[in-house]
Amino acid sequence: MESDILVPFTYTVYNDFSTEENTHRLEEAARQWNFRLVNLSDLTDHPSPNYLLVLQTAQKEAIEADAGLLIVESDVIVKKNTLQSLYNGALQQKQCGIAAAVTTDEKGVINYPYLHAKGHENQVYPEKKHCSFCCSLLTPGLLKAFDFQTLDPSKNWYDVTISHESLKRGFQNYLFTTLPVWHRPHSSRPWKQLKYKNPLKYYWLKYTKGLDKI
Repeated sequence: MESDILVPFTYTVYNDFSTEENTHRLEEAARQWNFRLVNLSDLTDHPSPNYLLVLQTAQKEAIEADAGLLIVESDVIVKKNTLQSLYNGALQQKQCGIAAAVTTDEKGVINYPYLHAKGHENQVYPEKKHCSFCCSLLTPGLLKAFDFQTLDPSKNWYDVTISHESLKRGFQNYLFTTLPVWHRPHSSRPWKQLKYKNPLKYYWLKYTKGLDKI
């Protein structure tokens, strides 16, 4: 809420079936900080994660407002200048579809999901793999070119798909290692910590329970 943003914006927090206690905290924070809180339990009975619903809802609203969609996930901490700088950077790049901020640990070392960016610090370059949505701006051009209603509802996460669709439609996706953000991997989804602590159990849950489909 303390970001230095110079363009009009709507700050929306999507509450994806948090506990009653955390929902109450979010409602208090929304009143205090004057942001828009959307409790997904008011829109759907589908259990978390509801990333597809969030993306589809946000895309529709962004297109209606002729705006981009800047996604910051709940396990990410940005700096004061991050969001405005990402917006400015997207405008400066040729045919930008996605502008993504690189993620780091608390010491500023690049971490998951951008480990492949190590060695490319302090650069802005086209990303040929995919852009994570940890902290990413989806431009109005991309939002109008690719309908999120066509996304596969059997999946849980869509950053890979949308990144690829952006490239297919002639856009470039850019990674900004000049704009590091602190990423605490999976702090919002504790079961995914198993990927690092007990990988056998993680992959058993992934494949037997159908969790974490991308």
